[in-house]
Amino acid sequence: MTSTLRRAADAQLELLDLHPAAADMRQLVIDGLRQEPKQLPAWFLYDAEGSRLFDQICEQPEYTLTKTETALLQAQATAMAAALGEGTLVEFGAGSARKVSPLLEALPNPAYVALDISSEHLADACRRLHQRHPQVPMVGICCDYSQLQQLPAHPLLEQQRRLGFFPGSSLGNFPQDEARALLRQFRHLLGPGSKLLIGIDQPKTVDRLEAAYNDAAGISERFALNLLHRLNRELGADFQVEQFQYRARWLAEASHIEMALISQRQQQVTLCGEIWSFAAGEALITETSHKYAPEAFLALAAEAGWQSEARWSDGADDLCLHLLKQAD
Repeated sequence: MTSTLRRAADAQLELLDLHPAAADMRQLVIDGLRQEPKQLPAWFLYDAEGSRLFDQICEQPEYTLTKTETALLQAQATAMAAALGEGTLVEFGAGSARKVSPLLEALPNPAYVALDISSEHLADACRRLHQRHPQVPMVGICCDYSQLQQLPAHPLLEQQRRLGFFPGSSLGNFPQDEARALLRQFRHLLGPGSKLLIGIDQPKTVDRLEAAYNDAAGISERFALNLLHRLNRELGADFQVEQFQYRARWLAEASHIEMALISQRQQQVTLCGEIWSFAAGEALITETSHKYAPEAFLALAAEAGWQSEARWSDGADDLCLHLLKQAD
């Protein structure tokens, strides 16, 4: 495993680049379009423009997940820190690292390790966070944590117990078999005696769930349609974007929101050297978001070797932060 180390002006912040292998986007698209129904990996949504639009989605009044989880972390940080205990906080998929500050303020002698696949985004997030917490030792690691065999050798990861942090209900974007595998991967990477604080969005009324992913301002629609613009730009596709309409719907039997682009007519698209047919009304699924009731999530976690230690919820019981410990 090779790495590149960049040390910030303040020695409390370091950046490690493990040079994650670039995904074969072309092959993943072909594989996805051959499925029934057609479906592409959700991370395709997050190019620069997609990431910008997602940040706007989080500010929409219908999308309460980010605001609710942030408020819960702020309100319960002292109790969470007491339950977590001393150790190095390892955030998986740190992104903008905007939610971790209350924990860094409440934890005794905290250290922080941020894992994310985008090196530039990770570096910017770590620098901003370090400006707020200049006394906290920090390491940003550019990697695909789902594929790591082990975390790199570093004093922050070897001298203290590892405490996982996975906010944002991001686990819900994975099919259940993949979600179970990811929880096992976290258990492996964090090692013996570790704990995991994880945010999980819960089922709500259908109207609220569907509105959250189809806001009145149309940002969610633009976010989804940007995927077609990306495929046109990066893979030479010829999607007529105006011939697809965005749809977000709750599928009760699957307990998830399904987000899709619906073909408005019979049409053909050239992509990756092949011609792909879309029937009128056919869906191209862009993303799903599973919602777990507490007992359903804990059953999944138990299958991956975790057991519940504590749970915090907002006043409306819309979202939970679960604290898990490794099962004996």
